[in-house]
Amino acid sequence: MRATIKDVAKKSNVSIATVSLVINNNKRISHNTRKKVLKAIDALGYQPSRSARDLVSRKSGNIGFILTEDHFLKTEPFYTQIFLGAEFEARQHPYYVLLSMISADSSQQNTLPRFVLENSVDGIIIAGKVPEELITNLDKYSFPVVFVDYYPSENGHAAVLIDNLNGGMQATQHLIDCGHSKIAFIGGDMEHPSIRDRFQGYKMALEKKGLSFSNERVINTEIATSRENGYSAASTLLKKDNQITAIFACNDAMAIGAMQYFKEIGLQIPADISIIGFDDVQMDILVDPPLTTMQVPKVDMGSEAMRLISEILDHKINGTKKILMPVNLILRNSTCKLEN
Repeated sequence: MRATIKDVAKKSNVSIATVSLVINNNKRISHNTRKKVLKAIDALGYQPSRSARDLVSRKSGNIGFILTEDHFLKTEPFYTQIFLGAEFEARQHPYYVLLSMISADSSQQNTLPRFVLENSVDGIIIAGKVPEELITNLDKYSFPVVFVDYYPSENGHAAVLIDNLNGGMQATQHLIDCGHSKIAFIGGDMEHPSIRDRFQGYKMALEKKGLSFSNERVINTEIATSRENGYSAASTLLKKDNQITAIFACNDAMAIGAMQYFKEIGLQIPADISIIGFDDVQMDILVDPPLTTMQVPKVDMGSEAMRLISEILDHKINGTKKILMPVNLILRNSTCKLEN
């Protein structure tokens, strides 16, 4: 039968609270008492439970993880990987991760997650864009918060962010290096800082090479960045400018949707049109041809977020630190040099 904290207290002839103080390395405990309790723990093979460790600290030992329902899909696994990274890292710290999904629709009433209302977490990680109303309501509580791949309009929060500006420049530069000059951009939700920065990187790369920017080669009014919206954006794009030879899609989902449209109308990828995405999701290697993209270290971002919230809770750093994660160009077969 598994030993309990009560068994340790009885064997060492001290109170349960004293055992908990020893477990939490409290300096108020004398050397002799500590030695006696530790000897009892060793003899009984006792494994301290979360409640025993937290009896003195008054911490829950939980970290809340919030993201919108549309970000936790098998078909769009970007944020799933971030969550897994946070979960893996939590195992290296004394924390459990509690997941809560909310609606992305700001018109709907978004109640705060139960772990907030019940004060059952020590800190919160928010991945991706969430309604501003939720952030405003959450700020009324005293929880430290770390944002991942999103940063709210209000300053003063810690965040783990992607180097989207540089990534957008690299993606566009790759197409330029392939000899393309009529390069289009498709995206959506330009209020999202990641999408906005990728678009800005696209424009900067064109400007750096002296290539003209044309609004006719930009579709950034889609309501979302899904495959369906990529398909729709590609259709609209060709109606505006059918001379384009390459596309930078703001993410892989839109890139894959655009590829589907071009195949349906008989265009060859990359012979007729080159496409590059952003994120490097697993589906990229399954499409035909495999998608050239900018690789985002998704699991590492989740790990960094968990380390960051842990450091904030341990008061090792302040709660406004920003971490910028680099991206890498992954060359596959959806892009090629332009034939003269």
